[in-house]
Amino acid sequence: MQELPTTRYAKSGELSIAYQVVGEDPRDLIVVPGLVSHVEFFHELPGYSRFIQRLASFSRVITFDKRGTGLSDWVAGAPSYEPRMDDIHAVMSATGSEQAVLFGISEGGPLSALFATTHPDRITALVAFGAFARMTRAPDYPIGIELEALGEMAAAIGEHWGTAASLSVFSSSRAPDKEAQAPCAQASFSRR
Repeated sequence: MQELPTTRYAKSGELSIAYQVVGEDPRDLIVVPGLVSHVEFFHELPGYSRFIQRLASFSRVITFDKRGTGLSDWVAGAPSYEPRMDDIHAVMSATGSEQAVLFGISEGGPLSALFATTHPDRITALVAFGAFARMTRAPDYPIGIELEALGEMAAAIGEHWGTAASLSVFSSSRAPDKEAQAPCAQASFSRR
């Protein structure tokens, strides 16, 4: 089994933001996570470490847990984009990253886009994976989810958290895979 990257902490104001670095390429790629992240637990998910290693074949990969998630300090409520952009700055400073590519996953995509437009001198490229402009339907955004359906989905995820049932929503191709189900069913996302 491959050795896991060391988890370190950057200071973002009074908060500690957990991050890991993989690779030594001069090009930095910062993975901006979606709603759920845990820099250590994710390595237990089938294929994750291999994916990070593949990215590290052409870049220095920096992963982190946003405030309130994973091993980063907890916060009350849902933080706005400004303090979450501060977390990206903190991680860039802690790792000595002058410029980077942002790889925004899911709801990390809009945060990455905002950071890139606010700090264009720090970002060389932006990659959005599974990102969206907004989640809920609006008159000018007919492809969104009805607010009621989004609430039902959130309630179902909460009800089945830790059972691997949500795997069919987030990774339908892996849902029947027992190897993928096991770590999801055991996830406690415990604190350090």
